[in-house]
Amino acid sequence: MKNNNHFEKGNFKTLVETDGEDRIQDRLNIIDVFLGTEEHVTIEEMCILLSKKGYEYEGEFVRKCMNRMADLGFAQKKQFKDQPIRYEHRHLGRHHDHFICTKCGKIVEFADREMELVQARIAASHGFHMLQHRMEIYGLCSECLAQRKPLIPLALAKPGERVLIKEMAGGKGSLSRLSSMGLRLGDQIEIINNTGKGRIILGHDNMRLAIGRSIAQKIVVSVADKEAPD
Repeated sequence: MKNNNHFEKGNFKTLVETDGEDRIQDRLNIIDVFLGTEEHVTIEEMCILLSKKGYEYEGEFVRKCMNRMADLGFAQKKQFKDQPIRYEHRHLGRHHDHFICTKCGKIVEFADREMELVQARIAASHGFHMLQHRMEIYGLCSECLAQRKPLIPLALAKPGERVLIKEMAGGKGSLSRLSSMGLRLGDQIEIINNTGKGRIILGHDNMRLAIGRSIAQKIVVSVADKEAPD
């Protein structure tokens, strides 16, 4: 890995010198620190890593350097849902996809040769020549899943989850309204949107429903073992 990083750094130096860039050594310091981490880093995180190495650069200069690395093919800019722009290594000839935890924000890389072949085959069956693609799978990492309680308020359910209604509390008015919406104990519902603010959008029996957060706090659910059929 160190030998490859040395080669990458030399390759980068040649390209930026050819482009007539200024502050060559500063740029080399930044790519050296970037190549030394396997994390998906934000500009702010890069500045912290640089500071730990004794380099103090203004954020805008670091941003320009990182964007230039992306232009030259040494880095990739990633924009995951509800996260700031991050940068990761771009390994030539290698492709990977990502798992993203919607609770802690953890990002895990994975590669599956069989899945790549299936995607190429599907594209070809539609007469489509695939040039590039990205797959992002959002869910809960093993650590967050282990901390999750068996029963939670509906208000804490994550978008994409299918849950079972276990309990419904509240006054007669609230219960009557839920009943009029067709929600009953034991029903399975899909969380379509839950931003943590405002109403929660649910999918139930081919209908989309909007429920206020105060009522959602009184509905206790568990994660469904199996997804409902399409």
